[in-house]
Amino acid sequence: MSQLPESPSRRSFLKQGTAATAGVLIVPRFVLGGKGYTAPSDQLVIASVGVGGKGESDIAAFAKTGKARIAYLCDVDDRRAAKSRQAFPKAEYYKDWRKLFDKEHKHFDAVSVSTPDHNHAITTLAAMQLGKHVYVQKPLTHDIYEARMLTDAARRYPKVVTQMGNQGASNDGVRQLMEWYDAGTIGDVHTIYCWTDRPVWPQGIAWPTTKAPVPAELDWDLWLGTAPQRDYVDKLVPFNWRGWWDYGTGALGDMGCHLLEAPFRVLDLQYANTVQASVGSVYVDEFKRGYFPDSCPPSSHVTLTFPKTAKTKGDITVHWMDGGIQPERPDELGPNELFGDGGNGILFIGDKGKMMASTYSADPRLLPLSRNQEVHVPQTLARVPGQANGHYGQWVEACLAGAGKMKVSSPFELAGPLTEALLMANLAIRGYDLQQPKATGQGFNYPGRGRKLLWDNQQMRITNLDEVNQFVKRDYRQGWKLA
Repeated sequence: MSQLPESPSRRSFLKQGTAATAGVLIVPRFVLGGKGYTAPSDQLVIASVGVGGKGESDIAAFAKTGKARIAYLCDVDDRRAAKSRQAFPKAEYYKDWRKLFDKEHKHFDAVSVSTPDHNHAITTLAAMQLGKHVYVQKPLTHDIYEARMLTDAARRYPKVVTQMGNQGASNDGVRQLMEWYDAGTIGDVHTIYCWTDRPVWPQGIAWPTTKAPVPAELDWDLWLGTAPQRDYVDKLVPFNWRGWWDYGTGALGDMGCHLLEAPFRVLDLQYANTVQASVGSVYVDEFKRGYFPDSCPPSSHVTLTFPKTAKTKGDITVHWMDGGIQPERPDELGPNELFGDGGNGILFIGDKGKMMASTYSADPRLLPLSRNQEVHVPQTLARVPGQANGHYGQWVEACLAGAGKMKVSSPFELAGPLTEALLMANLAIRGYDLQQPKATGQGFNYPGRGRKLLWDNQQMRITNLDEVNQFVKRDYRQGWKLA
């Protein structure tokens, strides 16, 4: 896709027009429209790419602010788009976001991206190159290279307001955790555990061998986008793609941005320097372990090491567990007291205490729980009105104010390194299943198992197992390019 010329914003045009007609009395539109009326010139005009499922709820939340107009809808699947088209009947509808951008880029201010993971980066970068504000569902990207590209793009396009859709970043919980830590309540944190009961879709399985007819409402080629050409199979769309490496990023991609976000914010984490993983096995016969390289594993435990930050005394070890695996319950937690929220959680271990939270950093608690009545730390950080639900309105307001005028909770400067961390964990998970034929011709070696991978952040590569670097940057299908 060729880069399109950037057009001035409608608000800039209106300001210039006002100056040119000096001396003419202009009555504000809100006066004419009555109390509570938002003039069209004060609304954020949004083009939405991916408008079913999470995309559907995202754009409904933007519209609910009263300060955004959903002007364009784009989806490769008419079935998934049906409810949004009904909710926004005046919005023009496209199937191909490239055609939408080519034809309509002068008529919208911002883009919401809620496609499968493998098409996040290419759509988002194209929008940013047009000077459009972007709201992108988590995870920010499918692979590490793409995340670095979008982080860099946020610097190259400083007039663009960016936000990732990990709405828990706007919850009070993460701010409470930050205030406790900054006040020294649990001392210096050296170890963190994050865990989830996801996946809640099939993983650790073979790619289906039965070809299925493509539904008439679905443009399969556009759905594939950057991914390799493959025949359509049943039960991949609209949800189970998450468990296949060509399209999704597994449990880490689904929940990692929600659970790892608090450690990043509390400790100012940036980029990990080592990673190691073990994964759950699926046996297909007696002593015969299944080999399913196309699919994410059913469970995993990943350990990341982050270098010392300005808020820690030394390196930080972060454990990730999925598939229902949980860390040992802390001694400070009573036998009948809930660990995390039961299925998911975050545990910070400091040299003077511990604190934990649930999904989205909700319900933060000091351990033992009695400390929550004893410890009183002043509020030092501003809260987001509406918390997680306010994540959408926060972005809309920031876009209308103009870049740099308002803070958002998950700009790409934060979301990019956070996404890289969970994708680096996936790097180790994928490395675990790398096969090399034995010299004897009998069986295979697995060089990624039982090894700590060393990460060169500047070069974006693993230095002690080159074979795994193929997953840092994937090859796009012909006709698709990250500009």
